[in-house]
Amino acid sequence: MLLWIVFPVIVKQCSAQVTVVNSSTCGCFLTNGSTPTYYSDRIFFDFRQLSQFSGVPDLLKGISETTKAMASSDYFSSTDWTDVWSLQRWSNKIGKGDELRGDASYLMLNTLNNVYIEKNNGENSSSDTFLTLRTSRQNAFQSVAEFQTAEANYKYLSIRMLSRTIGSPGACTAMFTYRDTGDGSKVQEADIEMLTSGPKNRIQYTNQPSYNENETFPEATRNGTLPNGILFSDWVVHRLDWTPDRSVWYVDGQETANIKFQTPRDASRVHFNTWSNGGSWTGKMLVGGEAFMQIQWIEMVYNTTTENVMSDKERRWAPGGVLSERGATGHHCQVVCSIDESNTAGEIALLWDSEAAHMFAHQGLWRWSTLTLPVWSLVTISLVI
Repeated sequence: MLLWIVFPVIVKQCSAQVTVVNSSTCGCFLTNGSTPTYYSDRIFFDFRQLSQFSGVPDLLKGISETTKAMASSDYFSSTDWTDVWSLQRWSNKIGKGDELRGDASYLMLNTLNNVYIEKNNGENSSSDTFLTLRTSRQNAFQSVAEFQTAEANYKYLSIRMLSRTIGSPGACTAMFTYRDTGDGSKVQEADIEMLTSGPKNRIQYTNQPSYNENETFPEATRNGTLPNGILFSDWVVHRLDWTPDRSVWYVDGQETANIKFQTPRDASRVHFNTWSNGGSWTGKMLVGGEAFMQIQWIEMVYNTTTENVMSDKERRWAPGGVLSERGATGHHCQVVCSIDESNTAGEIALLWDSEAAHMFAHQGLWRWSTLTLPVWSLVTISLVI
């Protein structure tokens, strides 16, 4: 018969060496933190060694040339990029007239010219290059930058970036999930926003919307303080965990905000942007001013609403769409991995292999395997007796 036995892990820091594996080895990924969650898939974009694509494009002064600008390098037309991401070139104009969205003070134009690979010339730099999103104030408009996932089928995720925000006052840089409902009061969004006009040790975390035309929702947002004297102008790992129950944010592994109120519930896109419209949120940037979000890498573990993701990998889903370590039929994610247990960006650590545990138990070998397990985990193995 099939018997499920759950062993609690002894609460003790494990000093065993991390077992590094390839992503293809993993059946699922389990995150750490206050809301550990299983996810089916992973992506890792590393912008640290792309010197063949590096170069800072000149600023474009005219509206037409800014709107029509092509990608800054061949990297952004490669399938490595376009299979996941899409550069944006929309504006904040309403229709064909001169009316602008929201309380904007000036025209805002997304341009492909403001997303580029840049050489890292900093002292003691840990990378050769990084990805830059630039915004710049011109006389007649603000040029801005944004890219988003090509698909809108991401449903729950844990996303991280190693980034910094620098430059002139009057800009906002952000990483967020977004579902456009066509009605601003019903939008679904979990975001990280850094304001260059504000204190550099503060970040705004929100499950949008935080207001409508009649009222504000203070329970939807937190103005978080970065830990240990960190500034957002430093190279910092920002993390957003979007789960069915809540959104949780971290900076360099320390939790900085946790919001349950109006957590997004439907499949969404993932966005990164650097922008200003002269409105009340960003403030006005002086003509000639520039601000930048610079990113060394992006890593994300996630679930999607795509059917073949589950069938191809024989995975089972818990209520709410979260991947379950054990399915109701007895099937389970056999090889559980982590992107949190290694100190090296992009490395994947093996947490446990339940097939190996099954073999130990079947052979009567009642002992722990040598796998490194996080202190908050439960180990589930199947026994055939």
